[in-house]
Amino acid sequence: MSDKNQTTHFGYENVAVDDKATRVAEVFHSVANKYDIMNDLMSGGVHRLWKRYTINKSGVKKGDTVLDLAGGTGDLAAKFTRLVGPTGKVILSDINESMLEQGRERLTNMGIAGNIEYVQADAEDLPFEDNTFDLVTMAFGLRNVTEKKNALESILRCLKPGGKLMVLEFSKPVVPGLNVVYDHYSFKILPAVGKLVANDADSYRYLAESIRMHPDQETLKGMMEDAGFDKVSYHNMTGGIVALHTGYKF
Repeated sequence: MSDKNQTTHFGYENVAVDDKATRVAEVFHSVANKYDIMNDLMSGGVHRLWKRYTINKSGVKKGDTVLDLAGGTGDLAAKFTRLVGPTGKVILSDINESMLEQGRERLTNMGIAGNIEYVQADAEDLPFEDNTFDLVTMAFGLRNVTEKKNALESILRCLKPGGKLMVLEFSKPVVPGLNVVYDHYSFKILPAVGKLVANDADSYRYLAESIRMHPDQETLKGMMEDAGFDKVSYHNMTGGIVALHTGYKF
């Protein structure tokens, strides 16, 4: 069966596999210039704490080479440039040109240069040599990838032996009763805020739906193990609304 006849989910909608990347790109072209503001509004600023925890657990040191996939506006990449220092390198990568340009502009305005590069790339087919990176991070991007298996295997190939993948992503609440509140917020409040701030309710409705369609904590852990990662573990944050998955290449 060809990809033209295969379907996958775009939020709650089934679409042709060949069409999903285009549909996702349209969403992020639409929200790129309001992305940082909306992140703060959507999470009440808590996304900064999730990312700070990820940075603190990364173990990045001077001279390391780091790939920040689906790096968007560069929150993680900016911090990593300071940690790796002038002898290290950070690559900020995103499949979406609008998001990547937002990141480039933001980090340039922050005076960050010299140890950072910007690469537009598809996580499913990364254009980097084998055994290149000490760390790969992917924050709030894996759920938008059409074939997650391909992305995980591509990341594994690019990691150095002993290297680490950290996937920060929305997941499934584990606190009793939290689902009800979370659903009301996601499907009622979030699209309304998107309409008010970004004049785009549909894109934020998709983002809420894409979170619900993303694999739960244990399923994603199994997917990483199947792709070849070792010592895979995860840490729930904010009652499981977000989870940080970590896996190693040995």
